[in-house]
Amino acid sequence: MRALAAFTALTMETLDPVPYGAEIVHSKTGESLMRATNAVGPEHDPSAHAELRTIRLACNKIQSYSLRGYTLYTTCEPCPMCMACALWAGLDRVVYGATIADAARFGHQIHIPAAEVEKRADMRCVVDGPVEHDVCLALFTNPNMQKAFQRWNSQKP
Repeated sequence: MRALAAFTALTMETLDPVPYGAEIVHSKTGESLMRATNAVGPEHDPSAHAELRTIRLACNKIQSYSLRGYTLYTTCEPCPMCMACALWAGLDRVVYGATIADAARFGHQIHIPAAEVEKRADMRCVVDGPVEHDVCLALFTNPNMQKAFQRWNSQKP
C-alpha cells in the first residue's frame, strides 16, 4: 500500500493531482499486474476511477474478463461503482487505505461502504481496510490536492 500511495503521490506535481490510485497484484505471489490513477478529468469520463481503469487495463493485459486469483489495492475505499466492478471481475480481495467517509470530507461521494456492496451481492470478495490509513489520507491533505478539491467542488457533479 505504501508503494501504491507513493505512485499516486506522483500526480501531486502535475496539473491533475488525484488521491486515488489502484494496483492489482497476484494474490499468491504478490506480483504486480497493473496500476493506474484516477483520470476522470483528463479523460472527460466519470467512470475513469482508478479502480475501474486498473481493472480494464489488467483484463486487457491478460485477455480475460476474470481477475480470479488477484487482489485489488486502492488508496481509497472503492465507491459502489468500483466495488461492483471488482465483484464482476471476480477479484479475490479488495484492500483499501482511506475510507469513503474520508473521501466525503473533501468532495462528493456515494456513502455506501464497499463491504456493504459486497454483502448485497451473490459474488464473494474479501474487503479489507482501512490499511495504511494515514499514508493514504495524506494524499487527500496534500496542498496541491486541496487546491484541486476546491476546483472540483466548485463544479456541479
